[in-house]
Amino acid sequence: MSLRIPGPTPCPENVLQAMSKQMINHRGKEFGTLIQQVTSRLKELFQTKGDVLILTSSGTGSMEAAIVNSLSPGDKVLSLSNGVFGDRFATIAERFGAEVTRLTFEWGRAIDPDAAKPALESDPKIKAVLVTHNETSTGVTNDLAAVANVAKQYDKLLLVDAISSLGCIDLQVDAWGCDVVVTGSQKGWMVPPGLAFVSVSQRGWQAHAEAKMPRFYWDFSKAKDFLGKSQTPWTPAVSVFYALGIALEMMAEEGLPNIFARHAHLGQRTREGVKALGLSLFADEKHASNTVTAISSPSGVDSKRLVDTVREEHGIVLAGGQGNLAGKIFRIGHLGFVTEADIDGVIAQLRLALPKLGYKLPAG
Repeated sequence: MSLRIPGPTPCPENVLQAMSKQMINHRGKEFGTLIQQVTSRLKELFQTKGDVLILTSSGTGSMEAAIVNSLSPGDKVLSLSNGVFGDRFATIAERFGAEVTRLTFEWGRAIDPDAAKPALESDPKIKAVLVTHNETSTGVTNDLAAVANVAKQYDKLLLVDAISSLGCIDLQVDAWGCDVVVTGSQKGWMVPPGLAFVSVSQRGWQAHAEAKMPRFYWDFSKAKDFLGKSQTPWTPAVSVFYALGIALEMMAEEGLPNIFARHAHLGQRTREGVKALGLSLFADEKHASNTVTAISSPSGVDSKRLVDTVREEHGIVLAGGQGNLAGKIFRIGHLGFVTEADIDGVIAQLRLALPKLGYKLPAG
């Protein structure tokens, strides 16, 4: 099977081989050297001189960590959402007692940063803004730099879900003034699920010192204190650390500008291939993601059946729609360990599968 979903993503063979190594003492010197090496490289990829912490967690765990380390029950929060994961971020904040104002945008369209200004002006007690950089559910990349500019204009804390963007799409944590940014190992990092990475700015640490939401496992203070001892506070996913070390070496060798350019090229190639089949992109192409492409199901074709057909008959695993988009769209992941040949293979198999479901391909 060829995995072409937006996470977990395929892993290079040497990354997988690294995971077969025997366990080591996570309080010992060997692990200490490893965590310092990978943390240093992660800072470069986050484009930050601030703190980067590694949690043994899924991406959603890191979203919860961002909330509970930054806010107190009753804090007012503005959520900017245009999809499933933006909504999830807001829901997590609500579950821990934040008072969330939800500003929602049409799915498939990008967030309008200026639309946040009236809400921020009308309620000066809003403490933080929540935003998803790359909305995986709809294949849209939001203008995070512009959102960050608005948040800073109104002196608000900015918490960013960058789970499916960081390491693939330019995100300048320090230059843009992002306070807490989270991502997960199973996306563009070419590593299996199990680790999450979090950057915290000085302003983020100030908010952390005041935050009163309950936390124990996710406590950033503990993570930072133990990192000072080249450890983690709790038992880490040691095997995934091994994999991460190799993957970050590969990313350092490729170089950040080349990584961004490769993903931009592959995103464009995917969109062109889809349109050549006569299919329509679900996302506004001006804001289409370079890590995942969402495609509207053609008339008379259930995307669930299409995804099943491509998997069972052609050996390629695509993603369906989420939430109210189930059966209406399908998605192609092109982040991390992916090449032109991978994308061309997906388009070729779609060309074979679609007619079996009654879709007429365009002439030529």
